[in-house]
Amino acid sequence: MTTATTTTTEAATTATSEATTAETAASTATFTADPATHRVLTGDRPTGLLHLGHYFGTLRNRVRLQNQGVEMFVVIADYQVITDRDIADRLAEHTENLVLDYLAAGLDPDRATIFAHSAVPALNQLLLPFLSLVSVAELNRNPTVKDEIAHSRQSAVNGLMFTYPVHQAADILFCKANLVPVGQDQLPHLEVARTVARRFNERYPHVDGGAVFPAPQALLSDAPLLLGTDGGKMSKSRGNAIPLGATEDETARAIRGARTDADRRIDYDPVNRPEVSGLLLLAALCQDRAPEEIAEEIGDRGAAALKRTVTDSVNEHLRPLRTRRAELATDRGHLRQVLRDGAERANAIADATLDEVRAVMGAI
Repeated sequence: MTTATTTTTEAATTATSEATTAETAASTATFTADPATHRVLTGDRPTGLLHLGHYFGTLRNRVRLQNQGVEMFVVIADYQVITDRDIADRLAEHTENLVLDYLAAGLDPDRATIFAHSAVPALNQLLLPFLSLVSVAELNRNPTVKDEIAHSRQSAVNGLMFTYPVHQAADILFCKANLVPVGQDQLPHLEVARTVARRFNERYPHVDGGAVFPAPQALLSDAPLLLGTDGGKMSKSRGNAIPLGATEDETARAIRGARTDADRRIDYDPVNRPEVSGLLLLAALCQDRAPEEIAEEIGDRGAAALKRTVTDSVNEHLRPLRTRRAELATDRGHLRQVLRDGAERANAIADATLDEVRAVMGAI
C-alpha cells in the first residue's frame, strides 16, 4: 500500500513538473517576442548576504529582464524566514543588505518594485482564501516542502512551513505576475500558485466570465549550479560561499581554501572532478568563456594556478559591482527609502487585488 501510494505520488509530481516545463517552453517563446507583456515576480529570503551563486543563478538574469522591458517585482520575503527557524535574526540588517546587493548589481528602483513582504498587509489577507483552495494532502506531499523540512533548523516543524507554497502563491498572484523565474527544484511551488489561480477562477468567476488571476508560467534558469568552496552546493548557511560584498583579499582567501584534488593536470570534467570543474566554471562565467578553454590554458600547472586564475577572474568581474556597493552603503537611508517607495507601489496593487477578490467572493 505504501509503495503504491508513493509511486503514484511521485508519478503525479513528475507529470506536474513535465506539464509545467511544457508551459515554460511556450512562455519563453512568448517572452522573447514581447517581453513588455510580462510581469515578473521574484525574490529572496533575508537570511544573509547574497553570494556568487545568487548572482550568476538569478540576480544577473533579473537585471537582464528589467533592461529588456519586463515589469519587475522583487519581494524580500521576510515573513518566510521563520518557516524553518525559530527567530528572524538580524532581519532589518539582512533586508537592507539585500537591497544593497540588488542596486549594486543593476536593479533600478524606478523600473523594479522592491518591497518587503511584511510591509504589504494585503498579501496575508490573500493567503486565507487561497489556503481554502488547497488540501492538506497536497501541502503535505509537496517535494520542495519535504526538502525544506529535512534541512530545517527547528526541533519541530511549524505550521507555517506547510503553508509556505501558498504564501508564495500570494506573493506571485497579488500583482498578477504571469512569469516567475525559477530553478527546476522550485517547479512544485509554482505549480501550487497555478493551482490556486485556476481553482479560484473556477470557484469565483467574474460576472463577465473573465478570470481574476493569470496562471503564472515558469521561466527556467539555464544558469549552471555553482559549487561552494567545500565542493557542496553554494549556500549562505553552509559557510562555503563567496559574498558579493566580500573584499578582494577575502575572496582570495576563500578560493585558496577551496577543495580540489590530487591530479595536477587541470581539465573540465564535472562528473569525475566536480571541485576542479566548479572552480573552472566560476572563472568561465566571470570571463564569459568556455571552462574547457580555461582548463587548456592552465594545463598541468596544478591547483595553485587554477585558484589564482579563479581569484583574478572573480575580483575583476565583481570590481564595478563592489565599487558601487561601497558607494551605496554610505547612505542606508536611501536603501530604506527604496523599500518605502516599493511598499507604496506594492500596497496599491495588493489592495486593489484584495478588493477584487472580496468582490467576486461576495464579501462585504
